[in-house]
This record gives sequence, C-alpha cells and structure tokens, in this order.
Amino acid sequence: MNSSTDILQGKILIVDDQEVNVLLLERMLSGAGYTSIASTMNPREVCELHLKNRYDLILLDLHMPGMDGFQVLEGLKQIEQDGYLPVLVITAQPDHKLRALQAGAKDFISKPFEMAEVLARVHNMLEVRLLHKAARNNGKKMESMALNDPLTGLANRRLLADRMSMAIAHAQRNKTAMAVVYLDLDGFKLINDTLGHGAGDTLLKMVAGRLVATVREEDTVARLGGDEFMIALWHFSSTGEAATVVLKAIEAVSQPYSIDGHTVSVTASAGVAIYPLHGEDADTLMKSADLALYEAKHSGKNAYRISRCSDLSGAARVPHDPLAFGTTLPNDPVKMKVPMNG
Repeated sequence: MNSSTDILQGKILIVDDQEVNVLLLERMLSGAGYTSIASTMNPREVCELHLKNRYDLILLDLHMPGMDGFQVLEGLKQIEQDGYLPVLVITAQPDHKLRALQAGAKDFISKPFEMAEVLARVHNMLEVRLLHKAARNNGKKMESMALNDPLTGLANRRLLADRMSMAIAHAQRNKTAMAVVYLDLDGFKLINDTLGHGAGDTLLKMVAGRLVATVREEDTVARLGGDEFMIALWHFSSTGEAATVVLKAIEAVSQPYSIDGHTVSVTASAGVAIYPLHGEDADTLMKSADLALYEAKHSGKNAYRISRCSDLSGAARVPHDPLAFGTTLPNDPVKMKVPMNG
C-alpha cells in the first residue's frame, strides 16, 4: 500500500495552453502538499517530456491549438507499451469525456475547476498509478528470480535451457556449430571449510563476473548450483576456437582473488560438448559436457576435455583435431594462499 508521502511525491505534469489554468492547478496541488509538479503550454513537448521523466500523472487539457489532447493521447500510447496511460484529461465539453476515456485516459476533470474534485481525482489516480507501478516492478522481480541465479545474477537452469534451444535452432538453420562448456572449481569445498561460506559466496560471485567477461555478449553463462557453471557458446568455426574460449575462461578463473583481506587462488576444470558432434539437443549436450568434465577432473584437474563421442554410448568419434581431447594446464590443480592477519 502506498503511503501519503509516496502519493505527495508522485511526479505530475500539467499540460494546458492557458497560463491562468496552469497557475491555478499548480497553486491547488502545491497547496495540498504535492512536491513534484511540472508544466508545459506546448502539447508537442508532452511525449518527449514523458519519455524523459516518466510522470506518474499527466493533467491534459483536451482543447489546445496546433495539437489537441486526443493527438497527445495517441503519442503517449506509443510510450506506455503496457497500455496504462496515467492521464487525467481536462475539458469544458461534456461530450468529450467519453471519447477521452475510450482513447485511454483514466479519468477527467471538468472546467471550471472545483478544487475538492481536482484534489480527490488527482489523489485517487496517483494511488492507482503507484500501485500499478509496484505490481509491475514486483512482476519483473519475480520473473528475474525465476530465470536468474539469486547469488550471482547469472542465468539459472531454466533460462539456460531456453538460450540453448535458441542457439541450437540458430545452428540448425545456419548449419554452424555451438558448444556447451561445463565448468567447476577445483577444491572449492576447502575454501568454504577454511574461510567460511560467506567467503565462498563472494568467490562464486567474483568467478561469475570473470566468466561473463571472457565470452561474447550473445553467449550465456549460467550457474547450475554450488560451484558448477555452464557456458553456452553460439556459432563458431572450429573445435579449436571453442578450446580457445575454454582456456581463456580457465585462465581468468585461476587469477588470485582478494576476499576479506585474504588472497585466494583456485583453478577450474571444464568439459566441452559441441553441437552436432556430441548431441543434437540440450539434454544430450549437457550430459556429454558433464562426462567430459568428469574426465578432466580425473586427469588431475586444472584441465579441460572435449567430449569424445557423438552419443553417450561412445559409438561415433569426433574427427581428429589437435585440441579435440583437451589439455591439462601447467599450474598446480588447487592453490590457496591465505595470509592470516596478525
């Protein structure tokens, strides 16, 4: 529920070609405690002003030279894509009221002004407008929570599945490749046990930021849970190109972190599956990447492996590529430097 303070702080725009009417409405509203009041006598400015300031309420005179209030309403419809026009029309012609409401206005004020009526309608419209904004913002928040990992802000499994479906469809149409990278941290549990879960969460957020920085804008980085991440790479030209991205990601993750006064270093292991060599749907590709990650972990960690088969039974092999089976990096599998204060 909106408080009285919220309503009085609502942003209001007065649109009237008669200065006397503008001054009268400003005096009424400011006298009632409204603190954010703007005005214009030029109807052609309204849409631009609303785009810039997103008013909570527009008091709009219908009869103005050059461009009438109905034309202004049509322009505002292009801005308010959700269909809610925060417009309170002002008219001295009773037959215009119904037409204005049909055009999208939410209420009307009759001329000559009656102060009690003006203030009541302004208050009611602002209350409804602010409730509408709160509901819309809450809906966006709920949608974000449904599609994004709450700790890192990365895509979650649901959003990743949608993005992978799009990438696969794009690859099918254009006869190109896409890849899935399954990556996790080597020795993450040790950090949680040594520095605590708060430090572990901080590390995961920092890792997320580094992974996003290593890929292109069209690629998707997701957190599956714990210290497990997945990257969906859109079109590329060769297995070697995918391997280059994976090496870049592992190298970025392996740089030292400063957390709560401690220097922490970890490495990462990764498995890669490529469409269509290792699967033609999201589930198969993810399973193939998971198996490749398992191989990387058991080869000594701090490594990546590219899946060896086009199906989970291992029946078909990937064409020879010098980077097809991955590599182990020269660093130690897990390093953790924790200088103790004092």
